[in-house]
Amino acid sequence: MTIAVVVPNWNGLAELPACLDSLRAQTTALEMIVVDNGSHDGSVEMLRGSYPDVTLLRQPVNLGFAGGVNVGLRYALHRGHEYVALLNNDAVVEPTWLEELVAVMTADMRVGMVASKFVTIDGRRLDSTGECYSMWGLPYPRGRDDEDLDAYDDAVEIFGASGGSTLYRAAMLRDVGLFDEDFFAYFEDVDLSWRAQLRGWPARLAPRAVAYHRIGATSGRIPGFTTHQTLKNLGWVMTKNVPRGLLPVVAPRLLLASTITFARAVLRGQGVTAVRAVMISAGKAPRKLRQRRTIQRGRRVDDAAVRSWLTWDLPPGSTNLRRLRAAARTPLRIRQREGGQRIT
Repeated sequence: MTIAVVVPNWNGLAELPACLDSLRAQTTALEMIVVDNGSHDGSVEMLRGSYPDVTLLRQPVNLGFAGGVNVGLRYALHRGHEYVALLNNDAVVEPTWLEELVAVMTADMRVGMVASKFVTIDGRRLDSTGECYSMWGLPYPRGRDDEDLDAYDDAVEIFGASGGSTLYRAAMLRDVGLFDEDFFAYFEDVDLSWRAQLRGWPARLAPRAVAYHRIGATSGRIPGFTTHQTLKNLGWVMTKNVPRGLLPVVAPRLLLASTITFARAVLRGQGVTAVRAVMISAGKAPRKLRQRRTIQRGRRVDDAAVRSWLTWDLPPGSTNLRRLRAAARTPLRIRQREGGQRIT
């Protein structure tokens, strides 16, 4: 059994050494692979001088998370590794992180990916214990901001896994394919989780595999980055993966949510960013529809299974949508009271 850990890096000189030191301390043997996305902050020089045990795959430009990670995944698959883990350069892991991920993976040959317990860098709150996908077409991290770090301690099946700290089975990647590089960053891991699930590769949580994450350390350096990627990518996840029978449920809700996100971006002075994102998303829609045909033809699960994966409510953090929903329901409640009907 051989394992590689791929770490994408873009100008992460301040965070990268702690990440790699934590990988050096792992109780399981691994090959460390750093894909450098055109850094200009001295990251490459630091790696060459201080980490000769790291396989460095230097790229001339920033390929984004999806593109950079794919470089590392292709290299690992070519090398014949049976399992490949991804780890953000702004994360550090407990010494048994990889050992725990592998233990859960090898216990069930059906499992295609295993998520770790992602905790904030200060150790006070959960960042993620896997990914969820709601009926609103909105993915969200399972357990985010929960201060009870022991609240998700069962090795349960989950919808998906965050690309920031996850172990993938090489056989699953060869069957399903790698990350969609059109996404660049954000929700490419949700897209991969969808494709794996549709092909019959479930995801599972390894609750004792613990990683600590400095949220937004990379994306926070670029103004408007989150807005752009969210408006560009969310529709693609649905277009490619949601089965036809569920589109009438998901599509109108996602349209409403995206419209609100667009409006808020305009009010924050990010109108140009928002318009550009929508134009890119629309421009690549024909490609996503072609990909959809391939994905849906190849799925091995029925609609009932897909429905069981979804969260049938708004994500916990959707404050604006919850307010809008409450406001829309108020007139209905009044009419039902006046008509003497029971409100459910």
